[in-house]
Amino acid sequence: MKRILLSLVVGLLFISAASSQVMKPVKWTFSTRQVENDQVDLIFTATIKSPWHMYGLHIAEGGPIPMSINFAEPQDFAIVGKPKQSPQPEIVDDKIFNMKLELHSGKVTFTQRIRKMKKDSIIITGMLEYMTCNDMQCILGDADFIFRLKAMDKIAVTNADSDADTIGVGQPQGATLTTAEGQPQGAAPTTEIGQPRVVTPAKDIAKKSLLAVFFLSILAGLGGLLTPCVYPMIPMTVSYFLRGQKSRAKAITEALVFGISIVILYTLIGVLVAIFKNPNAVNNFTTHWITNLVFFLIFILLSVSFFGMFEIMLPSGLANRVDRQADKGGYAGAFFMALAMAILSFSCTGPIVASLLIKASQGEVLEPVIGMAGFSIVFALPFTLFAIFPSWLQGLPKSGSWLNAVKVFFAFIMLAFSLYFLGKIDQSYHLNLIGRDLFLSIWTIIFTLLGFYLLGKIKFPHDSDLPYIGVPRFIFAVASFSFALYLFTGILGNELKGLSTILPPAAGDNTVIGQPQGAAPTVCSIPKYSEFLTLPHSVQGYFDYNEALACAKEKGKPVLVDFVGHTCSNCKKMYSQVWSDLQVLEILNKEFIVVALYTDDKTKLPEADWYTSKTDGKMKNTIGKMNQDLQITRFNSNALPMYAIVDGDGNNLTREYYTYDPSVEKFLKWLDEGVR
Repeated sequence: MKRILLSLVVGLLFISAASSQVMKPVKWTFSTRQVENDQVDLIFTATIKSPWHMYGLHIAEGGPIPMSINFAEPQDFAIVGKPKQSPQPEIVDDKIFNMKLELHSGKVTFTQRIRKMKKDSIIITGMLEYMTCNDMQCILGDADFIFRLKAMDKIAVTNADSDADTIGVGQPQGATLTTAEGQPQGAAPTTEIGQPRVVTPAKDIAKKSLLAVFFLSILAGLGGLLTPCVYPMIPMTVSYFLRGQKSRAKAITEALVFGISIVILYTLIGVLVAIFKNPNAVNNFTTHWITNLVFFLIFILLSVSFFGMFEIMLPSGLANRVDRQADKGGYAGAFFMALAMAILSFSCTGPIVASLLIKASQGEVLEPVIGMAGFSIVFALPFTLFAIFPSWLQGLPKSGSWLNAVKVFFAFIMLAFSLYFLGKIDQSYHLNLIGRDLFLSIWTIIFTLLGFYLLGKIKFPHDSDLPYIGVPRFIFAVASFSFALYLFTGILGNELKGLSTILPPAAGDNTVIGQPQGAAPTVCSIPKYSEFLTLPHSVQGYFDYNEALACAKEKGKPVLVDFVGHTCSNCKKMYSQVWSDLQVLEILNKEFIVVALYTDDKTKLPEADWYTSKTDGKMKNTIGKMNQDLQITRFNSNALPMYAIVDGDGNNLTREYYTYDPSVEKFLKWLDEGVR
């Protein structure tokens, strides 16, 4: 009693300084670890904000409130031993309580072992009690917890030693999900209690993804070198470092400064993309009609320029000012020489860099940095090497008509990809102007014409006469004709899985309500928004979260929640490579109520359904914004694609969410966990 009264006095005295705002210095996550077939470790992990600290498990009588685990009516299990804490607490002499106290700061894990008393699944509930203090105040805290342990042969083995491996335990059907601060389900995601972790791709997949970006950026850098704006500048730039009465060592050093400056300038762009990326900005930016219309017009303008209709020039004053700084020489001159080169080559490298950043901005934060670094390293390497070894210049092919052919080649590519941006507008706003067949038809014509150009059958203003066809040009022509033929098979009905991330959805994907003849319907009513939203491969389902939950209750099935985007490349790849599998389709149609929640759809909600988000304080007035807010608020993620399995009350039924991983076997295994 003495301890409680003293703790309350201290707590009330110190907490008065913070009475104007709610303080939440501790964030809790829960997980489990199987020890034996009937014994399980319940793991409580506290992340404590600096400069706060928490008191440990062992506090003498008369001291502050210790950390304690309080179970609610343990009928189906027995507590084994005492709880443990890791790492061991710091022991300090406290002047207020006049005793030695255990203190934890940073991150601490408390473990309590229990023994299951029956083989069936059981539910364990209770509450944690603890006290946290800093130099100014103390707070009495509590956190509800709930575990659902499956049958003894199905208990999940988890690792609580790392945030990346922490797995929230699923909730029992009908239970209310609570957080460490007692927030109801749907509140802002300040904790992770009971929330499955988002399954990020395995480490090897992540490495492959970054390697793919790096390889793509290398190819982009090589492509940039072969443009008419850049290639002729190689010997001119090298001569800059060899001019005048300077030592060989100084020339080499200046060349290295030049190369490093190019890498820094281009990589800085990638760093800025990574810094300013946030959960909603990139998605909203890349799917907005203005953004995509601007990119469409830029690519059209550049392709027409590359065909030879006119020349795009940056303001001469900008280039001249930078060039004057470069003429001063020295290391500063080498830097401004790199800047001048980047500016003068912009009309050729701009589209390549923009395409790389658009691709990178849809991935992880590292991708823009790695992509731009790879591009700039390859782009700067020839200039630096030729400056260090000037004799190599003699083996460099001379500029000529082949450079214009490269320029026209890029013009065809940019013309084709301009349609991609127009297609994103069409899909996000349901304009129905560019269907799959029209898209494929235009691309088939473009790459057929490219093949004829490479064979010399088509000429543009700056092309020279072509007396014969070289072997590389002939190979590219064959590749272009082959690709055009491949595209034509798509018009005839081929799925074209290799292009699924770029192409509009096939007409067959528009079947939402229909089902195979004789099959029982898997939806309870005509889905809201089904007149313009679709699911792939004739999968039946909903496009409204609450509708799906209501149908799940009626049919007694779990809900597969699919957070998707019209313009999400990886979403389309999952549909093409995973959802197309016959076994996956059978399970989706028979075992689940499927709901596709498009986070980039621009359709306005009825004004009565508009609301202000508690997460960011912004008005949500479109289907996409509403679904995006639901994903962040309820599921604590903004990854696309992302899949969750919940019951009719919205409780999570799996230990993990599933994000992009195009493995049919892994996806089937995850689906099976949700229906057991």
